[in-house]
Amino acid sequence: MKICLISFDHWEYDQHIIKVLKDKNIEAHHINTGKFKYKYPTPFHRITNSLSKTLLKRNIKKIKQHQYILDELKKLGPQDKILVINPELIPVAIHRQIKTHTKQYIAYLYDSSKRYPIDHLLDNIFDKIFSFDSDDVAQYGFSPISNYIYMDKKPLQQPTEATYGAFMILSIDERLQALNAIANSLDSININYNFMLVGKHKPADLNPNINHQKDIIKLDKLDQYMNDAQVFVDIVRVNQTGLSFRVFDSLCYQKKLITTNKTIKDYDFYNPNNILIVDADNPVIKASFFETPYEPLNENIYYKYTIDNWVNTVFFDKGDTI
Repeated sequence: MKICLISFDHWEYDQHIIKVLKDKNIEAHHINTGKFKYKYPTPFHRITNSLSKTLLKRNIKKIKQHQYILDELKKLGPQDKILVINPELIPVAIHRQIKTHTKQYIAYLYDSSKRYPIDHLLDNIFDKIFSFDSDDVAQYGFSPISNYIYMDKKPLQQPTEATYGAFMILSIDERLQALNAIANSLDSININYNFMLVGKHKPADLNPNINHQKDIIKLDKLDQYMNDAQVFVDIVRVNQTGLSFRVFDSLCYQKKLITTNKTIKDYDFYNPNNILIVDADNPVIKASFFETPYEPLNENIYYKYTIDNWVNTVFFDKGDTI
C-alpha cells in the first residue's frame, strides 16, 4: 500500500504519522509544503508579486508551492490514499488535480471552520473528512477524531521533581489576555512557571515573568521544557471545541493540566485531580492543585488517544490489510 501525506508541517508533528505508517510496512511519503522555498529570480519579480498580491489577489509564491505538490506527486506515482491536513490552504482546482493521483482522498481539519471556513471544499472533493471540532462534526457530518499522543509515554514524576510549577508556550494572538491572567493568578499563590510567548514583537502589556522570543521552539527543546514542569497550561482559541496538542502532551508526560477548554470534562480521560478547568478572563487557581500527584490513566483509555490508533482510524478500514 502507498500512502502520501500533504501538509504544512510547521511544528513537525506530522512527521510522526509517516513514522508510524512506515513501522507498519507501508510505503509512506510526506510532501511538506513548509519546506518549500521560493526565491525570486530578480528584485523586479519581488516587486511584481507584491503588486500582484495587492491588485490581483494572485501570489506567485503560493502558485509555485501548489505546483510543487503536483510535481512531487508525479514523481511518487499513483497512491492508494492521500491525506491532506489543513485543506483550506490549497485551492479547489489543485485539490481536484491531487485527487487524480489517488484511489482515496482524505482530509483532516486541524482548525475549526469558524476560524478557517471550508464550505468551498465540500463539493465531492474528499472521500472522507476528519475533524477534531465537535461543532463541525455536528454541522457537517465529518468523521470525529481527536489529535493524538505522538510520543512514547513518559515516566511518572513526583511533584517535587519539577523545576517549574507550570509550563506554557503560545504564539502571539487573541489568547494573550488569558495567558497574562493565568500568570497573574500563579504569581498570587507563589507558583513559579515557564511561560513562553513566541512572535516578532513583544507586547507592551506582557506580564514581566513571561518570556518572549521571536523564533519557534524545536521539539527537542520543547521536550526538555515539558520534562521540567509539573503542570501544563492549555488556552484554547475562541470557538474551539476540540482538544489541542497540549492536552495530549499532558497525557503522554503524565502531567497535570490547567485548561480553559470547558468541553474537556466530556472526555473519558477527564479527572478533576489531574485537570483544572479555569475561566479565561478570571482564572481561579489554588495552590492545592499542585500539591497532589498525577493519577495515571487507564491503559485502554490511553491507547485511544495514541498516534497508532489515530493512524488506524484515518487510513485503514475494516477490510484493509495492513
